[in-house]
Amino acid sequence: MATSTTYPLFCMGNPLLDMQVRNEALLQKYNLKANDAILASKEHMPIYDEIVKDHHPTYVAGGAAQNAARAAAASCVGKDMLANTLREANQREGVASAYQVTTEENTGACAVILNGHNRSLVTTLRAAEKFNKAHLSSPNILPLVDGAKFYYVGGFFLTHGTESALEIAQKAANSGKVFALNLSAPFIPQFFKVQLEQVIPYVDILFGNESEAESWANANGLANPTDLPSVALALAKLPKSNASRPRTVVITSGAEATVVATSDSEQTTTYPVNKLSDEQIVDTNGAGDAFAGGFMGAYVLGKDVAKCVEVGHKLGAMCVGQIGPQLAWPKQQVL
Repeated sequence: MATSTTYPLFCMGNPLLDMQVRNEALLQKYNLKANDAILASKEHMPIYDEIVKDHHPTYVAGGAAQNAARAAAASCVGKDMLANTLREANQREGVASAYQVTTEENTGACAVILNGHNRSLVTTLRAAEKFNKAHLSSPNILPLVDGAKFYYVGGFFLTHGTESALEIAQKAANSGKVFALNLSAPFIPQFFKVQLEQVIPYVDILFGNESEAESWANANGLANPTDLPSVALALAKLPKSNASRPRTVVITSGAEATVVATSDSEQTTTYPVNKLSDEQIVDTNGAGDAFAGGFMGAYVLGKDVAKCVEVGHKLGAMCVGQIGPQLAWPKQQVL
Protein backbone atom coordinates (compact mmCIF):
# COMPACT_ATOMS: atom_id res chain seq x y z
CA MET A 1 0.00 0.00 0.00
CA ALA A 2 1.49 3.33 -1.07
CA THR A 3 1.89 5.81 1.74
CA SER A 4 1.45 8.74 -0.65
CA THR A 5 -2.21 7.78 -1.23
CA THR A 6 -4.79 9.30 1.09
CA TYR A 7 -8.55 8.99 1.30
CA PRO A 8 -11.17 11.45 2.59
CA LEU A 9 -12.72 8.75 4.79
CA PHE A 10 -10.86 6.57 7.31
CA CYS A 11 -12.72 3.60 8.81
CA MET A 12 -11.81 1.40 11.76
CA GLY A 13 -13.40 -1.86 12.90
CA ASN A 14 -13.15 -5.64 13.04
CA PRO A 15 -12.35 -7.41 9.74
CA LEU A 16 -14.26 -10.68 9.52
CA LEU A 17 -14.87 -13.36 6.95
CA ASP A 18 -18.61 -14.09 6.91
CA MET A 19 -19.59 -17.78 6.64
CA GLN A 20 -23.20 -17.80 5.47
CA VAL A 21 -25.65 -20.69 5.59
CA ARG A 22 -29.42 -21.03 5.48
CA ASN A 23 -30.20 -23.59 8.19
CA GLU A 24 -32.69 -22.80 10.94
CA ALA A 25 -31.76 -25.94 12.89
CA LEU A 26 -28.50 -24.22 13.84
CA LEU A 27 -30.48 -21.52 15.66
CA GLN A 28 -31.97 -24.06 18.05
CA LYS A 29 -28.78 -26.09 18.40
CA TYR A 30 -26.72 -23.06 19.45
CA ASN A 31 -29.52 -21.18 21.26
CA LEU A 32 -29.50 -18.25 18.84
CA LYS A 33 -32.18 -15.64 18.18
CA ALA A 34 -33.48 -15.42 14.61
CA ASN A 35 -32.45 -11.78 14.16
CA ASP A 36 -29.53 -10.82 16.38
CA ALA A 37 -25.79 -10.14 16.56
CA ILE A 38 -23.65 -11.56 19.37
CA LEU A 39 -20.07 -12.33 20.29
CA ALA A 40 -19.43 -16.06 20.39
CA SER A 41 -19.13 -17.63 23.83
CA LYS A 42 -17.61 -21.05 24.56
CA GLU A 43 -20.86 -22.85 23.67
CA HIS A 44 -20.85 -21.29 20.18
CA MET A 45 -17.27 -22.09 19.16
CA PRO A 46 -18.03 -25.44 17.44
CA ILE A 47 -20.39 -23.69 15.00
CA TYR A 48 -17.57 -22.51 12.71
CA ASP A 49 -16.12 -25.97 12.08
CA GLU A 50 -19.61 -27.43 11.75
CA ILE A 51 -20.59 -24.89 9.10
CA VAL A 52 -17.44 -25.57 7.09
CA LYS A 53 -17.72 -29.36 7.32
CA ASP A 54 -21.47 -29.92 6.99
CA HIS A 55 -23.23 -26.93 5.45
CA HIS A 56 -21.31 -25.70 2.37
CA PRO A 57 -21.17 -22.03 3.41
CA THR A 58 -20.92 -18.98 1.18
CA TYR A 59 -17.84 -16.93 2.12
CA VAL A 60 -18.19 -13.16 1.98
CA ALA A 61 -15.82 -10.45 3.23
CA GLY A 62 -17.47 -8.81 6.23
CA GLY A 63 -17.03 -6.73 9.37
CA ALA A 64 -19.36 -3.80 10.05
CA ALA A 65 -16.91 -0.95 9.40
CA GLN A 66 -15.37 -2.70 6.41
CA ASN A 67 -18.85 -3.33 4.95
CA ALA A 68 -19.54 0.39 5.12
CA ALA A 69 -16.13 1.51 3.84
CA ARG A 70 -15.25 2.72 0.39
CA ALA A 71 -12.10 4.33 1.73
CA ALA A 72 -9.24 3.21 3.99
CA ALA A 73 -10.07 0.51 6.56
CA ALA A 74 -7.81 -0.11 9.56
CA SER A 75 -8.03 -3.29 11.63
CA CYS A 76 -6.06 -6.40 12.59
CA VAL A 77 -5.94 -9.71 10.72
CA GLY A 78 -4.01 -12.95 10.97
CA LYS A 79 -1.38 -14.14 8.55
CA ASP A 80 -3.70 -16.53 6.71
CA MET A 81 -5.91 -17.15 3.68
CA LEU A 82 -8.88 -15.48 5.34
CA ALA A 83 -6.96 -12.21 5.43
CA ASN A 84 -6.01 -12.61 1.77
CA THR A 85 -9.69 -13.09 0.91
CA LEU A 86 -10.53 -9.86 2.72
CA ARG A 87 -7.77 -7.97 0.88
CA GLU A 88 -9.02 -9.22 -2.49
CA ALA A 89 -12.56 -8.13 -1.69
CA ASN A 90 -11.33 -4.72 -0.56
CA GLN A 91 -9.29 -4.23 -3.70
CA ARG A 92 -12.30 -4.94 -5.88
CA GLU A 93 -14.34 -2.32 -3.99
CA GLY A 94 -11.62 0.36 -3.87
CA VAL A 95 -10.95 -0.01 -0.14
CA ALA A 96 -7.37 0.33 1.12
CA SER A 97 -6.57 -2.55 3.51
CA ALA A 98 -4.75 -0.68 6.27
CA TYR A 99 -4.27 -3.89 8.23
CA GLN A 100 -2.12 -4.68 11.19
CA VAL A 101 -1.01 -8.33 10.91
CA THR A 102 -0.55 -10.66 13.86
CA THR A 103 0.79 -14.19 14.02
CA GLU A 104 -0.86 -14.80 17.40
CA GLU A 105 -4.38 -15.44 16.08
CA ASN A 106 -6.25 -16.29 12.89
CA THR A 107 -8.41 -13.72 11.13
CA GLY A 108 -11.83 -13.21 12.72
CA ALA A 109 -14.96 -14.91 11.39
CA CYS A 110 -18.71 -14.46 11.61
CA ALA A 111 -21.21 -17.31 11.35
CA VAL A 112 -24.26 -15.95 9.53
CA ILE A 113 -27.43 -18.04 9.89
CA LEU A 114 -30.05 -16.91 7.38
CA ASN A 115 -33.71 -17.63 8.09
CA GLY A 116 -36.41 -15.99 6.03
CA HIS A 117 -35.59 -12.29 5.90
CA ASN A 118 -33.70 -12.48 9.20
CA ARG A 119 -30.06 -13.14 9.97
CA SER A 120 -28.34 -14.26 13.16
CA LEU A 121 -24.69 -13.25 13.48
CA VAL A 122 -22.21 -15.04 15.74
CA THR A 123 -18.77 -13.44 15.77
CA THR A 124 -15.40 -14.68 16.95
CA LEU A 125 -13.00 -11.73 16.79
CA ARG A 126 -9.71 -13.65 17.02
CA ALA A 127 -7.01 -11.42 15.46
CA ALA A 128 -9.24 -8.33 15.53
CA GLU A 129 -8.80 -8.15 19.31
CA LYS A 130 -5.03 -7.84 18.84
CA PHE A 131 -5.33 -4.39 17.26
CA ASN A 132 -2.76 -2.06 18.83
CA LYS A 133 -3.21 1.69 19.04
CA ALA A 134 0.42 2.10 17.93
CA HIS A 135 -0.65 0.87 14.49
CA LEU A 136 -2.39 4.22 13.96
CA SER A 137 0.95 6.07 14.16
CA SER A 138 2.91 3.57 12.04
CA PRO A 139 4.54 4.95 8.85
CA ASN A 140 2.01 3.36 6.48
CA ILE A 141 -1.10 4.25 8.47
CA LEU A 142 -0.44 7.71 9.94
CA PRO A 143 -0.70 9.45 6.52
CA LEU A 144 -4.11 7.83 6.04
CA VAL A 145 -5.26 8.99 9.47
CA ASP A 146 -3.97 12.54 9.08
CA GLY A 147 -5.08 12.82 5.45
CA ALA A 148 -8.70 11.92 6.16
CA LYS A 149 -11.36 14.54 6.83
CA PHE A 150 -14.01 12.05 7.95
CA TYR A 151 -13.76 9.05 10.30
CA TYR A 152 -16.09 6.11 10.81
CA VAL A 153 -15.86 3.47 13.56
CA GLY A 154 -18.04 0.39 13.97
CA GLY A 155 -19.48 -0.06 17.45
CA PHE A 156 -18.20 -3.65 17.60
CA PHE A 157 -14.71 -2.16 17.85
CA LEU A 158 -15.55 -0.83 21.32
CA THR A 159 -15.50 -4.38 22.70
CA HIS A 160 -11.69 -4.21 22.71
CA GLY A 161 -10.45 -1.06 20.95
CA THR A 162 -11.92 1.88 22.88
CA GLU A 163 -8.49 3.46 23.40
CA SER A 164 -7.85 3.49 19.64
CA ALA A 165 -11.37 4.75 18.91
CA LEU A 166 -10.87 7.59 21.39
CA GLU A 167 -7.59 8.58 19.75
CA ILE A 168 -9.34 8.95 16.38
CA ALA A 169 -12.39 10.62 17.92
CA GLN A 170 -10.34 13.19 19.83
CA LYS A 171 -8.17 13.87 16.79
CA ALA A 172 -11.31 14.59 14.79
CA ALA A 173 -12.76 16.90 17.45
CA ASN A 174 -9.51 18.83 17.91
CA SER A 175 -9.06 19.38 14.16
CA GLY A 176 -12.68 20.14 13.29
CA LYS A 177 -13.11 16.93 11.31
CA VAL A 178 -16.17 14.63 11.32
CA PHE A 179 -16.32 11.52 13.50
CA ALA A 180 -19.09 8.95 12.93
CA LEU A 181 -19.96 5.90 15.03
CA ASN A 182 -22.34 3.00 14.45
CA LEU A 183 -23.98 1.35 17.47
CA SER A 184 -23.71 -1.91 15.46
CA ALA A 185 -25.62 -4.30 17.76
CA PRO A 186 -27.99 -4.20 20.76
CA PHE A 187 -25.37 -5.71 23.06
CA ILE A 188 -23.03 -2.72 22.58
CA PRO A 189 -25.15 -0.17 24.52
CA GLN A 190 -26.27 -2.96 26.86
CA PHE A 191 -22.94 -4.51 27.88
CA PHE A 192 -20.39 -1.91 26.74
CA LYS A 193 -22.21 1.13 28.10
CA VAL A 194 -19.11 2.57 29.80
CA GLN A 195 -17.02 2.36 26.62
CA LEU A 196 -19.82 3.90 24.57
CA GLU A 197 -20.20 6.77 27.04
CA GLN A 198 -16.49 7.55 26.67
CA VAL A 199 -16.76 7.93 22.89
CA ILE A 200 -20.22 9.53 22.49
CA PRO A 201 -19.08 13.10 23.38
CA TYR A 202 -16.92 13.14 20.24
CA VAL A 203 -19.54 11.69 17.87
CA ASP A 204 -20.81 13.98 15.11
CA ILE A 205 -22.89 11.35 13.28
CA LEU A 206 -24.38 8.37 15.11
CA PHE A 207 -25.98 5.43 13.28
CA GLY A 208 -28.18 2.71 14.73
CA ASN A 209 -31.23 0.60 14.01
CA GLU A 210 -34.45 0.25 15.97
CA SER A 211 -33.18 -2.64 18.13
CA GLU A 212 -29.96 -0.83 19.01
CA ALA A 213 -31.85 2.37 19.80
CA GLU A 214 -34.23 0.47 22.07
CA SER A 215 -31.30 -1.23 23.80
CA TRP A 216 -29.62 2.12 24.47
CA ALA A 217 -32.90 3.57 25.74
CA ASN A 218 -33.42 0.67 28.15
CA ALA A 219 -29.83 0.89 29.37
CA ASN A 220 -30.32 4.60 30.09
CA GLY A 221 -33.79 4.44 31.65
CA LEU A 222 -35.83 6.22 28.99
CA ALA A 223 -39.57 6.09 29.63
CA ASN A 224 -40.55 4.86 26.16
CA PRO A 225 -37.66 2.93 24.61
CA THR A 226 -39.59 2.01 21.46
CA ASP A 227 -40.42 5.62 20.56
CA LEU A 228 -37.67 6.05 17.96
CA PRO A 229 -38.02 9.85 17.49
CA SER A 230 -37.69 10.51 21.24
CA VAL A 231 -34.77 8.07 21.55
CA ALA A 232 -33.00 9.64 18.57
CA LEU A 233 -33.49 13.10 20.07
CA ALA A 234 -32.17 11.95 23.45
CA LEU A 235 -29.03 10.59 21.77
CA ALA A 236 -28.59 13.81 19.80
CA LYS A 237 -28.82 15.93 22.96
CA LEU A 238 -26.10 14.08 24.87
CA PRO A 239 -23.10 16.27 25.81
CA LYS A 240 -20.75 16.96 22.91
CA SER A 241 -17.08 17.93 22.90
CA ASN A 242 -17.09 19.91 19.65
CA ALA A 243 -20.21 22.04 20.10
CA SER A 244 -19.60 23.96 16.87
CA ARG A 245 -21.03 21.06 14.83
CA PRO A 246 -24.48 19.72 15.80
CA ARG A 247 -24.70 15.98 16.32
CA THR A 248 -26.81 14.05 13.78
CA VAL A 249 -28.45 10.79 14.86
CA VAL A 250 -29.76 8.42 12.18
CA ILE A 251 -31.97 5.48 13.22
CA THR A 252 -33.03 2.98 10.57
CA SER A 253 -35.85 0.49 10.98
CA GLY A 254 -35.63 -2.02 8.16
CA ALA A 255 -38.48 -1.46 5.73
CA GLU A 256 -39.96 1.24 7.97
CA ALA A 257 -39.06 4.93 7.93
CA THR A 258 -35.63 6.21 8.93
CA VAL A 259 -35.60 8.77 11.77
CA VAL A 260 -33.09 11.64 11.91
CA ALA A 261 -32.54 13.95 14.88
CA THR A 262 -30.02 16.75 15.40
CA SER A 263 -28.78 18.36 18.58
CA ASP A 264 -29.72 21.87 17.41
CA SER A 265 -33.43 21.10 16.97
CA GLU A 266 -36.32 19.81 19.05
CA GLN A 267 -37.90 18.21 15.97
CA THR A 268 -37.08 14.97 14.20
CA THR A 269 -37.48 14.10 10.53
CA THR A 270 -38.67 10.79 9.10
CA TYR A 271 -37.70 9.53 5.68
CA PRO A 272 -39.89 6.80 4.16
CA VAL A 273 -38.35 3.66 2.68
CA ASN A 274 -39.38 2.25 -0.68
CA LYS A 275 -40.42 -1.23 0.42
CA LEU A 276 -39.23 -4.23 -1.55
CA SER A 277 -41.23 -7.32 -2.43
CA ASP A 278 -40.34 -10.64 -0.83
CA GLU A 279 -38.93 -11.76 -4.17
CA GLN A 280 -36.49 -8.83 -4.20
CA ILE A 281 -35.05 -9.68 -0.78
CA VAL A 282 -32.27 -12.27 -0.92
CA ASP A 283 -30.27 -11.63 2.25
CA THR A 284 -30.53 -8.82 4.83
CA ASN A 285 -27.01 -9.35 6.21
CA GLY A 286 -25.05 -6.08 5.94
CA ALA A 287 -27.97 -3.90 4.86
CA GLY A 288 -27.48 -1.49 7.76
CA ASP A 289 -23.76 -1.23 7.01
CA ALA A 290 -24.56 -0.54 3.35
CA PHE A 291 -26.93 2.23 4.45
CA ALA A 292 -24.22 3.77 6.64
CA GLY A 293 -21.71 3.49 3.79
CA GLY A 294 -24.08 5.19 1.38
CA PHE A 295 -24.88 7.94 3.88
CA MET A 296 -21.20 8.57 4.62
CA GLY A 297 -20.23 8.48 0.95
CA ALA A 298 -22.80 11.15 0.11
CA TYR A 299 -21.85 13.16 3.21
CA VAL A 300 -18.18 13.15 2.19
CA LEU A 301 -19.28 14.55 -1.18
CA GLY A 302 -21.03 17.46 0.56
CA LYS A 303 -24.64 16.32 0.15
CA ASP A 304 -27.34 17.36 2.61
CA VAL A 305 -28.85 14.92 5.10
CA ALA A 306 -31.92 14.18 2.97
CA LYS A 307 -29.74 13.16 0.01
CA CYS A 308 -27.44 11.15 2.34
CA VAL A 309 -30.44 9.19 3.63
CA GLU A 310 -31.68 8.66 0.08
CA VAL A 311 -28.33 7.21 -1.02
CA GLY A 312 -28.21 5.10 2.15
CA HIS A 313 -31.64 3.67 1.34
CA LYS A 314 -30.55 2.90 -2.24
CA LEU A 315 -27.44 1.00 -1.11
CA GLY A 316 -29.35 -0.81 1.65
CA ALA A 317 -31.92 -1.97 -0.92
CA MET A 318 -29.14 -2.98 -3.31
CA CYS A 319 -27.42 -4.98 -0.57
CA VAL A 320 -30.47 -7.07 0.37
CA GLY A 321 -30.69 -8.19 -3.25
CA GLN A 322 -27.25 -9.84 -3.00
CA ILE A 323 -25.79 -12.75 -1.06
CA GLY A 324 -23.97 -11.29 1.94
CA PRO A 325 -22.87 -7.70 2.62
CA GLN A 326 -22.17 -6.88 -1.02
CA LEU A 327 -23.35 -4.36 -3.59
CA ALA A 328 -24.32 -4.96 -7.19
CA TRP A 329 -21.53 -5.60 -9.69
CA PRO A 330 -20.70 -3.94 -12.03
CA LYS A 331 -21.04 -0.82 -9.90
CA GLN A 332 -24.15 1.32 -10.32
CA GLN A 333 -24.41 5.09 -10.16
CA VAL A 334 -26.53 6.18 -7.17
CA LEU A 335 -25.76 9.92 -7.15
